[in-house]
Amino acid sequence: MADGEQQSGGDTVDALAFFAKRSNEEAVVPAPSSMTAGSDPYRYKMDYASLGTCLIINNKNFHSSTHMSPRNGTDVDAADAVKTFSRLGYRVSVANDQTTHQMKQLLSSASQQDHSGSASFACVLLSHGDEGVIYGTDGFERLEVLTSFFKGDRCRSLVGKPKLFFIQACRGTDLDGGSLIETDSVDAQTSEKIPVEADFLYAYSTAPGYYSWRNTQNGSWFMQALCEMLLHFSGKLELMQIMTRVNRKVALNFESNSNLPGYTGKKQIPCIVSMLTKDFYFPQA
Repeated sequence: MADGEQQSGGDTVDALAFFAKRSNEEAVVPAPSSMTAGSDPYRYKMDYASLGTCLIINNKNFHSSTHMSPRNGTDVDAADAVKTFSRLGYRVSVANDQTTHQMKQLLSSASQQDHSGSASFACVLLSHGDEGVIYGTDGFERLEVLTSFFKGDRCRSLVGKPKLFFIQACRGTDLDGGSLIETDSVDAQTSEKIPVEADFLYAYSTAPGYYSWRNTQNGSWFMQALCEMLLHFSGKLELMQIMTRVNRKVALNFESNSNLPGYTGKKQIPCIVSMLTKDFYFPQA
């Protein structure tokens, strides 16, 4: 299912951001405690040679057999992601229009690299999707298959480190009509066993079952908000605090405007699923 896009002649349902609804950003928050990550058992270590690798998979054009329309505007998302994650300190690589096999090969290869000198791993997936699956150019693959390469029993050099997946794709065909509101240290080194599913974060652009909206000129609502909040708050707020601000930005500052009956005035809320075991602070961008 397209991420918030249906065909109507030559037009799509990609929504226009309600720029008039944008408000001033939150006041600058003081930097976190000066306690070093190595001395804080509730904070991921950052004293590595590199922040890590960020892999961006940007699928825009799809084989005719999938009946999927081109994802116009996704190149804006990809460019914003390159800029944002590069400024954060990641080594960024981009792969465009990947088949399901190529996506699996890319992620498998990335998991087999030596990440011992990296603090984390990040992946941005931009494509069509449905609940539990994401599309390559020739069909779909279950998301759990793509992320399984990084589990603790398969990617030893990332054990105990954040593995971050940011996913811009639909998760179904439901539309959110919205609701009105009224406003008034680590001690001595020891051996530990941790779950293989630990230290993952999945940041979905939308809640389960719902469309994910994308603007053909400005990019998707989620990626616009994600890149803005990461650059604004990196080095100041912990990752989950930043993602809460992403949720707020998408929820309050965007609303669909479509020429298709029933598709105007719709809302969206990202969904953050965290198995992180510590606080994660990006460096100052």
